[in-house]
Amino acid sequence: MHAEDRHQAILRRVRRHGSVRVTEVAAELRVSPVTVRKDVELLAERGLLVRVHGGARLPDEASPSPGAGPGPSALARELTFGMIVPSATYYYPDVIRAVRETAAARGARLLLRISEYDAEGERAHARAMVEAGVDGLLLAPTAAPETPADAAWYEDLGIPLVLVERRPRPVGPAVEHVVTDHAYGARLAVHHLATQGRRRIALLTRGGTPTAPLIEEGFHAGLRLAGLQPALEAAHSDLGMDRPGTSQYDGTMERFLDAVAAGRIDAAVVHPDGDALVLLQRLNARGLTVPGDLAVVSYDDEVAGLGDLPLSAVAPSKHEVGVSAVELLTARVTEPDRPRRQVSILPELRVRGSSAGA
Repeated sequence: MHAEDRHQAILRRVRRHGSVRVTEVAAELRVSPVTVRKDVELLAERGLLVRVHGGARLPDEASPSPGAGPGPSALARELTFGMIVPSATYYYPDVIRAVRETAAARGARLLLRISEYDAEGERAHARAMVEAGVDGLLLAPTAAPETPADAAWYEDLGIPLVLVERRPRPVGPAVEHVVTDHAYGARLAVHHLATQGRRRIALLTRGGTPTAPLIEEGFHAGLRLAGLQPALEAAHSDLGMDRPGTSQYDGTMERFLDAVAAGRIDAAVVHPDGDALVLLQRLNARGLTVPGDLAVVSYDDEVAGLGDLPLSAVAPSKHEVGVSAVELLTARVTEPDRPRRQVSILPELRVRGSSAGA
């Protein structure tokens, strides 16, 4: 049993009976008394119960009530949330602002750390936050477990946790999360291009991002729903992890441009925005026009509207992701035995000049 599950089980027993003994809980949960004692100490530090000799009881202001929420003492004190995200320069600034504003509105303090895609540094930040006594953690992990059966490192932190724009492994603890439905966003983009009369639609993405596989999934589903075949034999063109000027990036981009010039592609979904702007520049350099030769829908809408020709884009609701993450974590901290939730938020399509009809 994972630490957070033990904490919830202890709190349920305390609320039901008013008090519990460490030895009895240890026997019921089939763990050592030392483990339960540490759990009780942590829950007492959060103000959710009071330690007594050999066990724990409800705070004085609370009374046992099956199914009831936390007592006033748990709600009255200031909560402290930790947040770890991989970047503060792309995509996440809007999420961070929404988290900070929503936490402040609920009287909670926020500790923010940026992992810069350093997996070891990310874990160190999380351990430090747990040791500092944060009440809960909002986390966008840099890397997923290598296989679905591999345990994720954050599952044993022992504090309430909400993943932000990341999905937990399919087999394992029911970790709560708030995500954008990127597959839906890609389907939306394909549907829009198809309704504009485009029939040879391709996908161009930067590989290695957690978002790319979900966009590819939605892209192929969108083609099937529109009754279309992929525009290219290898329908998904992957720019890799390199930057413009490197062999893989430029080679993939040039092959893509060749297909547009030959008429094998008449529309594209491109992720992320920066690469959509690079594509626009290189199309212009070849004398190819947007949307004449190629209709473009970008994905993320971070900088899509800043080009000489503003690009249509799928826009995740980053603000809503941040708000929902704080609400989910607050509910988990203050109502530990409530049913777990996983929230999926739909992005919207912002139509601009790059995706007009053929």
